Amino acid sequence: MLEQKPRATKKSAAGGKASGQAAPDTAPATGPLFAPEAVARVAEERARWERETVAPAIRRVPERREDTTTQSGMPIKRIYTPEDTADLDYGRDLGMPGEYPYTRGAQPTMYRAKPWTMRMFAGFGTAEETNARFKYLLEQGQTGLSIAFDMATLYGYDHDHPMALGEFGKCGVAVSSLADMEILLDGIPTDKITTSMTINSPAPAIWAMYIAAAEKRGVPMAALGGTLQNDILKEYIAQKEFLFPPEPSLRLVVDTIEFGAANMPKWNTISISGYHIREAGATAVQELAFTLADGFAYVEAAIERGLDVDDFAPRLSFFFDVHNDFFEEIAKFRAARRIWAHQMRERYGARDPRSWTLRTHAQTAGVSLTAQQPENNVARVAIQALAAALGGTNSLHTNSLDEALALPTEKAALIALRTQQIIAHESGVTNTVDPLAGSYFIEALTDETERQALAYITQIRELGGVLECIRNGFFQKEIAEASYRFQREVDEKERVIVGVNDYVMEGPLTVPTLYVDPAKERVHLDRLERVRRERDNEAASVALAALEKAARGTENTMPYILDCARAYCTLGEIMGVFRTVFGEYTEAVVY
Repeated sequence: MLEQKPRATKKSAAGGKASGQAAPDTAPATGPLFAPEAVARVAEERARWERETVAPAIRRVPERREDTTTQSGMPIKRIYTPEDTADLDYGRDLGMPGEYPYTRGAQPTMYRAKPWTMRMFAGFGTAEETNARFKYLLEQGQTGLSIAFDMATLYGYDHDHPMALGEFGKCGVAVSSLADMEILLDGIPTDKITTSMTINSPAPAIWAMYIAAAEKRGVPMAALGGTLQNDILKEYIAQKEFLFPPEPSLRLVVDTIEFGAANMPKWNTISISGYHIREAGATAVQELAFTLADGFAYVEAAIERGLDVDDFAPRLSFFFDVHNDFFEEIAKFRAARRIWAHQMRERYGARDPRSWTLRTHAQTAGVSLTAQQPENNVARVAIQALAAALGGTNSLHTNSLDEALALPTEKAALIALRTQQIIAHESGVTNTVDPLAGSYFIEALTDETERQALAYITQIRELGGVLECIRNGFFQKEIAEASYRFQREVDEKERVIVGVNDYVMEGPLTVPTLYVDPAKERVHLDRLERVRRERDNEAASVALAALEKAARGTENTMPYILDCARAYCTLGEIMGVFRTVFGEYTEAVVY
């Protein structure tokens, strides 16, 4: 059972080194920040203030709500004072930036060294069209690529499969083989820029195509940097783009972790994603708890494979949503780093400080965007992006104002990128590390977020772990209930959504949207047909047969998937092997 972090100092045998510096055995306790007698005096002063100043003011102008809460339902007090941080121990609970428990940031100097990576999520239509969008965004100052794939690709089908009908290029770029990946990356310096790929069940195959495309241009896999989303557990919990049963799907994830640890030191082999959990309707606390629980499940599966935790944990990364509740989102990032650090060191015995360090990408909340008055989304995204920066994200995607209607236009994507650049270069938030640390409110909210998330993690373990909670519907029921509560609050105007349930305006939409030309599908299908016709089909058949044999056994499948990619086997052929061996998964209906 996971326990809450100890409130008393305790020594640990775990040590380690990173960047040539020895890590302390444990974060040194420094004692409470405020003397008990000082806190008592503040309590007396607060009581007097409420009696003599607040009460008359409320009689004149009543407060709008007496039961103000965060979006997660955590009560918010009228005022926070040293009373609310009386148990806060600086060394134990905060520490210095870049040091255990990393509450104040993953790196010592954070954005004073360089701003977060600006990684705009992009992809639509053909590989040629998306390649042009990538180059445009890089010219405008984007500092990392993030590839969106269309639905057929996400489900591992070639685009001439009946299941792909009508899905070409609509929610991302279409990729069916190495030939598409070569065009997608044409002119992109993959040895100098990092790439994130949002792909899950077919992640090993798409990753193999990326590696093979780079190799053909003379870039060895060890030189590649980036992130593979590759988080299959959250698919069963929230997004539902799973293909196979959970157990073999988890095996494929561990195959990529093991392969990456041995061959690709710059690559994050998984991005453990809370984003989709939040977009499905979870609260901030549920997003944090369920995401970290998934992370611990991957750690346990890799250790069971025989890997040393410090051989793979430094390359695990995370991906969080950033919603509208400004301070709750900041507290979520800070609590996430602290929980991960404590558990990795104290439960899993990690000795390398890099294994304790939670590094995260963030994306502003797509579900918060409105089709009504879409220009309002610019303000929403700016506030969410600011919360991500103040929370200490390592990279960030900002949604475009038109994404409640369609994939972003070039102009809308540029506005979203400029939003990040204005925050980074004009707001001053990059000037100091963790500028909100010590705020009575932020520290109290961080502690409460941590407490509630740990309670969830303990409950998940007591129910049998993540896989068992997928089978018994625990996650689905929790998210459904949270989603219902939020929608009821919106319907009853307990929570105002500007332009939706208040400040409503009538009139036609005037925002231009992106049009994906269906005629371009013929370009993609012609290339797919040419690949099948011109490749060495005997070599492709041999590679697929070897992959099937490995899948039926216990070998790591990544080397065989890579051979298939190099032989121009299609995505549908590679995933078809796994469909044959593992079967397809249908989840039980939970009421």
